Amino acid sequence: MRMALAPTYRRRLRERALDQYGYVSTRDADEIGVPPGELRKLSSRGGLEHVGHGLYRFEDIPRTGRDQFMEAVLRVGADAYLHGEAVLALHDLALANPRQIHVATPRRDRRQHPGFLKVERRSLPAGERAVYEGIPATTVARALLDCRGVIMDERLIEAAREASRTGLLPRRDMQRVLDDLEGPS
Repeated sequence: MRMALAPTYRRRLRERALDQYGYVSTRDADEIGVPPGELRKLSSRGGLEHVGHGLYRFEDIPRTGRDQFMEAVLRVGADAYLHGEAVLALHDLALANPRQIHVATPRRDRRQHPGFLKVERRSLPAGERAVYEGIPATTVARALLDCRGVIMDERLIEAAREASRTGLLPRRDMQRVLDDLEGPS
């Protein structure tokens, strides 16, 4: 008979971090009943890296190509989401490779962020937002339209077709997006 391990603060935080590419915030800690100050203590003991204001990463959780997208959203806050080229880059569409990860939030954000992150104040209806592999973002349809004038229309059109083939762009949105992209500039 195996005994269940006690749900220590570290284990509870790690469980949350597994769903967030290794990251955990003080807000997460509060939501799962861990005093946010415990993050500092656990970080000082090792295995939990302090990444930024209120943000930590478990060092033993393997890194992926999506880590920085999750980090960008978590740095900005609970209501933040990827937008524009960042959404296309997340899905490897339109050869998007932005210098900065674009994150939007409906509130004003005055904090200093690292150079890889660009924050924009923007409010979108829930219907134009989605969550892809745990990362909040605009829908692919919204991202394709937002990138008009930034990425060549031909690339965006091909990206729309590819997104439709892979299920990222619902058929009901595909024609609307193509009409907008192929229409007059």
